[in-house]
Amino acid sequence: MTNRPNGCIAEIALLIYPDCQLAAVHGLTDLFRIASEWSEASSDRWIRVTHWAPHAGNSSPELTCTFDTHPSADHQPDYVIAPPSIAMPDKMQSVPEAAEWLTDQHRQGSRICSVCAGAFVLAESGLIDGRQVTTHWAFAQELSSKYPEVTVADQHMVLDDGDIITAGGILAWTDLGLTLVDRLMGPSTMLSTARFLLIDPPRQLQRPFSQFIPRLDHGDDSILSAQHHIHAHVADPHNLEELSSVANLGSRTFLRRFAKATGLKPTEYVQSVRISKAREHLELTVKTVDQITWDVGYSDPAAFRKVFHRLTGLSPNAYRQRFGIARRGAP
Repeated sequence: MTNRPNGCIAEIALLIYPDCQLAAVHGLTDLFRIASEWSEASSDRWIRVTHWAPHAGNSSPELTCTFDTHPSADHQPDYVIAPPSIAMPDKMQSVPEAAEWLTDQHRQGSRICSVCAGAFVLAESGLIDGRQVTTHWAFAQELSSKYPEVTVADQHMVLDDGDIITAGGILAWTDLGLTLVDRLMGPSTMLSTARFLLIDPPRQLQRPFSQFIPRLDHGDDSILSAQHHIHAHVADPHNLEELSSVANLGSRTFLRRFAKATGLKPTEYVQSVRISKAREHLELTVKTVDQITWDVGYSDPAAFRKVFHRLTGLSPNAYRQRFGIARRGAP
C-alpha cells in the first residue's frame, strides 16, 4: 500500500462501467462522506473515495480516475466496488479492460466487492471462480449458467469471503456501504450513519424479498402440462403418480425430466407455488394465517409455518407486518 495522507483510513474505489447504476456510485460516495463526518472516534479519520472508468479508445487495462474526494497523485484502493447495472444481465456489455483492472487491483491487495449485477463484471475477471458469491435473486440462475465455476448463494444480502465481498439486490449498496463503515470505523459510526440516512443496518437475507419465478420456457411440453396443473390446482393434494399421469410419463422419467426442466423436485415445486400464493394472501388480504394455510393446500398450520419460514426467512405474521398492505378491517 502507498503512504496515506494523515487521517485517511482507507481508499474505496468505485468502478464506473457502461450502464452501471450511477445512483449507487454517488450514493456510496455520499454514504462514506457522511460516515467520515459522523465518526465518533476522531474527527480527523476519513474515507477517501475515488471513481474509475475505462478511458474511451484506450485498450490498456489501466482505468482513469475521474473523481477523487481527496485529490492525490498516489492511489492504491483498499476496496474496489463494482456497482449494480441498470441493464439486465443479458444486455450488459462485456468490459474486459475493467475485468483486467479488477484482477490487477486484487493482485496488489485490494478487496474486491460487487453489488447486484455487478457480480457479472466481477465474474468476467475470473476472480470468483470456485468462490461463493451472492447477487440479486432474480439473476442468480443466469449467473450460475453463464459462469458455472461460481457458486451462487443468493439467499445472502451481503456475503463476506475475505478478499471478495458481494451484495445482493440493486439497493444493497447501502448494506455493503454500511458493512464497510462498520469494518473501518466501528459499529457506533455505522449505526450513526444509518440513523442519519434513515436506513436499516446491514440486512442478512434476501429471502423475504425474493419471488418464485417458475421456469416455463424450457421446451418440455410434458413437464409444462404438469406445471400448469399444479398452478391451476394449488390447494389440491399432489402426488408423483398423479403428476406423472398428467405429464403422460413414467414416474422415474417424470422425476428426471421435471428436475432438469424446473431445477426443483416436484415436492419442492409444489411448496414454492403454495408459499408464493400464501405470500399474496398475507400481503393483500386480512385472512388469518389458519385460513391461508387451508387455502393454499396445507392441513397442518405448524407444517405450513415451518415451510413458510424455510422459504422466506420469516414467520407468516412477521411477513405480514413487513409487507402487508391490506387495510385492517377491510373485507
